[in-house]
Amino acid sequence: MIDDQQEIRRLSTLDNYRILDTASEATFDDLTALAAQVCEAPVALISLVDKDRQWFKSTRGFNETQTARDISVCAHAIAQDQPLYQVPDMSQDPRFADGPLVSGPEHFRFYAGALLRTPEGEALGTLCVLDRSPRPGGLTLTQSQALGALARQVMSLLDLRQALAWRAERETQFRALADSMPQMVWSTRPDGHHDYYNARWYEFTGVPPGSTDGEGWNGMFHPEDQERARARWREALATGEPYEIEYRLRHHSGEYRWTLGRARAVRDGAGAITRWFGTCTDIHDHKRMAEQETLLSRELSHRIKNIFSVISGLVALSARRFPEAAGFARDLRERIVSLGRAHDFVRPHAVAGQGARLTQLSELLTELLKPYGTDDADRVSIVGGDATIDDQAATPLALIFHELATNAAKYGGFSRPEGRVTVTCKRAKRDLIVEWAETGGPRVKGAATSEGFGSTLSKLSVETQLGGKLTRDWRPEGLVVTLALPLSSLNRSE
Repeated sequence: MIDDQQEIRRLSTLDNYRILDTASEATFDDLTALAAQVCEAPVALISLVDKDRQWFKSTRGFNETQTARDISVCAHAIAQDQPLYQVPDMSQDPRFADGPLVSGPEHFRFYAGALLRTPEGEALGTLCVLDRSPRPGGLTLTQSQALGALARQVMSLLDLRQALAWRAERETQFRALADSMPQMVWSTRPDGHHDYYNARWYEFTGVPPGSTDGEGWNGMFHPEDQERARARWREALATGEPYEIEYRLRHHSGEYRWTLGRARAVRDGAGAITRWFGTCTDIHDHKRMAEQETLLSRELSHRIKNIFSVISGLVALSARRFPEAAGFARDLRERIVSLGRAHDFVRPHAVAGQGARLTQLSELLTELLKPYGTDDADRVSIVGGDATIDDQAATPLALIFHELATNAAKYGGFSRPEGRVTVTCKRAKRDLIVEWAETGGPRVKGAATSEGFGSTLSKLSVETQLGGKLTRDWRPEGLVVTLALPLSSLNRSE
């Protein structure tokens, strides 16, 4: 017997096959014809038991497409859950004797049904044969085995039909999704043969559907980009690695527009590539805007360099007019020069035609401290971890380390040939801890009694511009300065 929960699961499974009330199909009709022939029966049915009816996917020798479930013998067959259910003489069985199939014009007597069972064990109905004469001995062994084999073939057809329906539905959903995307979407076979483009591709290019299948896509690229794109695609096909490239794609207006092409391979359980899916994104406006921004940035950088030169010149001129300020002027010019070097380092486009870049703190320190190393490679040591810095952080960092190096050259570790400076970097949660340690210079007698302009400038650079903290430790063997710098202030992209 089938309890309520089992029946709910069974009906849900039957519904998922999407077979009820579908048109006749020759593949199913061939199986009912063969069942009738093998079992020497005038009637054969593929019967699916619904909630209130039994519906026939295929009939042989019977004109009805469905009957009520309460007169269905198949409903009893699935409830008994036997591979083969037989009723030798329905007129002698009180469950069916008074039913219209027995007492009515069809005058059925014998029934044999093989269960249509899913791989999960749910009984959907039967492949059954009926005879108008009783069969006390039922089907022969050969007939029983044949009917069971044919029932399994019916289930195989149902499973295949369901898989094809699901595949068609997924294909429809994919096409609807792909056509709604702003990007051009394409797909290829494992060998790279293009066989699908979404509506956006044809809208952008204006070419007839199917005209860029196979190898036709490469002709859509700018002549200068074709070989490069083809070579990159061949490399992706050979290695299975993701495909990514920028090229100029012909727009339906005749203009070539910059496009970003990307593709990824889809693999089966064994790792073999089954398809490639890719996109083309129009980046023309973005690329042109980036070029304009780079041009503007180069112009601004050039003007900033000119400003550094003008200021340095004004300071030198003022120093000649006011000799008593010569020392201050010299220090100020050195700071300006240090800022200029930091500017050149993080914005090399000012001198090399490139854009602003990220760099490592150790690289900036190496550049700034290079003049103090002289011929001794061990005079300056930069050890420990590192951090990426951007152009905004480079300016205050250049001021800080310029002041430290300048003071070391005057009073500390760089003031004697045997003096050394070690810069140690390490990460601590969200901060970068940078320690500047001087050794080998004059012995330190104690902390400075007052802060000069340079020390004040360094502290402001750390605390105000970088949001960090600066501490000094006046050790006898040399000054140690510790900087706690938030990583977020060193690189705005983190």
